Amino acid sequence: MNEKALEKIINIFLKEVLPLTEKGVAKGSKIFGAAIVKKNDLSLVLAETNNEIENPLWHGEMHALKKFYEMDKSKRPDEKDCMFLSSHEPCSMCLSAITFAGFDNFYYLFPYADTNTEFNIPHDLNILKEVFKINDGEYNRENSYWKSQNINILVENLSTSKKEIILNQLDEIKKKYLILSNQYQKNKDGNSIPLN
Repeated sequence: MNEKALEKIINIFLKEVLPLTEKGVAKGSKIFGAAIVKKNDLSLVLAETNNEIENPLWHGEMHALKKFYEMDKSKRPDEKDCMFLSSHEPCSMCLSAITFAGFDNFYYLFPYADTNTEFNIPHDLNILKEVFKINDGEYNRENSYWKSQNINILVENLSTSKKEIILNQLDEIKKKYLILSNQYQKNKDGNSIPLN
């Protein structure tokens, strides 16, 4: 992926996903968000955020898929023509949903290790280990259904002059998510989310 594409994706997180996540966290939901964009021009199809306060299944990715399939079919792009973006590496439920929906890719900002240690949400790794016997989140990231990619690694592999600018934007995003995570952790007691 080239620098222009990465810049567009980073801007979608900054301008579309994060503002929705700020509202979601204010209501008591977790910090996870997602977006679907067209592959050909990276135009936004939709952005969503976690809505577990309404339904514990409405993780950021699940809520985005729900809204995607509520779109008028004549206006909804084909899944194979889209990129699926996730703020955090998708949990096992979201991995399965992306697969069953027919997307052939997804890109994420924060890997499981960050979700566990920096954002203090261990459920993704715990479920993979306890239910699927997958240690350290080591699922098959490239398979016959899709290919997943860590956006941070794509940025690290850039050899252009804009690499530093993009790294600074990623750092800004991470700081904002850490603030939101602290807000969620501070206020999560008493919410209706089963795995808070």
